[in-house]
This record gives sequence, structure tokens and C-alpha cells, in this order.
Amino acid sequence: MRLNQYIAHHSKYSRREADKLILAGKVSIQHEIVRDFSYQVREGMKVYLDGRLLKPQDKYTLIAYNKPKGELVSKKDDRNRRVIFDSLPKRFAHFTPVGRLDFASEGLLLLSDNVQVARILMESNLERVYLLKLSGKIQDYVFKAMESGLSLENASAGAHSKSEIRSMDFAPFASFSCIKNTPKYSKIKVAITEGKNRELRRFFAHFGLEVLDLKRVAYGFVHLNNLPTQKSRFLERKEYNKLHEFLQEKLQS
Repeated sequence: MRLNQYIAHHSKYSRREADKLILAGKVSIQHEIVRDFSYQVREGMKVYLDGRLLKPQDKYTLIAYNKPKGELVSKKDDRNRRVIFDSLPKRFAHFTPVGRLDFASEGLLLLSDNVQVARILMESNLERVYLLKLSGKIQDYVFKAMESGLSLENASAGAHSKSEIRSMDFAPFASFSCIKNTPKYSKIKVAITEGKNRELRRFFAHFGLEVLDLKRVAYGFVHLNNLPTQKSRFLERKEYNKLHEFLQEKLQS
């Protein structure tokens, strides 16, 4: 495994932060300073950061939570709104959410007790699958934009009022299927491979379609299925097996 990957996997630092630490001479292997972040760490080698041994953190837990509307994905809120940790059992208080679902959205949220696992999943191109209800009929040019992608200089429609993000590039949707399409409202199932800030709300708002309901039903190999609202579960063995395979591929790439 590359040295910067090793540090990112076994510490709180990102790969970019690890590069800076390595170049600054703060990383040593077998007590010798190494400034090459592509250095291959082999089994049995001892890596030190600022003189402290980095201990492998290969154990992790992942849970699935069915977030309801009206909860924030946050530790606390300065306006005393309900947060996910008000509903989750106290033993998960130290878990890190994998990305976000906004206040008005619901559905599958993954959380992990390993920050690096949460970060890898969040930054991955795993498919996120959503069920949407929109305020109107989806025209053909909207479907074409879903197929080809979209680049907007002003993507503020559909964004949070305090968001500073204006321009946004939307990758082609991984897949979509229209369930209902009428002048009053439409229902659609979509899969995307990114997790940008209110991405779907911004995309459809550009075409004058308000997202009335948004529910995430899958994240990669984990599916919501019949998990009740405000309830959580541990991953099943087959899901953990797929997660392990995925992480191994990511760490070796």
C-alpha cells in the first residue's frame, strides 16, 4: 500500500494531508524519515507519525439508518431542531455519517465508527438510488439532460438559501426509470454516482420542477428494504463481504 494511503487509512488525516506531512518530514518508517508518499508500505513495517506509531485500524462497523423528514444529519443544531443522534441509540453517538440527506429528505443513511471508511464511501462513485416526486411533468429534454449530463453556471435554484455554491456540473445519471408522469406531478427512480450539495433538487429546479419528496433507497450494495423509519440495523454478512472487497480495491488502486 502507498504510504499516503496507509496514513489516510489508519489515521484522521486525508490522503492530501498525508502528502503534506510526508513532505514535511513528519513520517518515518523503521525510524528513518521518508519523504516519498508513493513509498510502498509492506506487511510488518512500522510507520511513525511525529514519533508515534500508527496502529492499523482494520476493524470497523457500519450501520444503516432510515432517516425521516425533519431530522438533520448533524451532531447538534443551534436552532434546537431534531438531529439523527436524537433517534439513534446512544452507542452510535461517535459514528460518522456517510454524506448527508437534507432536512426535508428521508431514507437510507450509512454511518461508520471508522472515519476513513466513511470518507472512502462518501467520495466513491457507488450508485445512490432515490425515489422522487416532482411538481409537474418531466419533458423529453429533461430526460435527455439526465442521459448526457448538465453544466450550470447558476445552479442556485433548488439550493439552500445560505449555500455559497452557485455553479455545478451534473454527471449523466447512472440510470433512471419513470414511474408516473402527469401534468400535475411525476414519480421517478434515479441512480447517481455523486453526492453533491442538493444535487437532485438543483438539477430538477433548473427545469422548473420542484422536488416534493426525496427518499434514498440504496447506497451501493446496501439497500433500505423494509427498515422502519427512525430505526437502524447492522450490515448483513453479505453486505460486509462486498464492503470489504470494495475497500480492498480502493486501497490498492
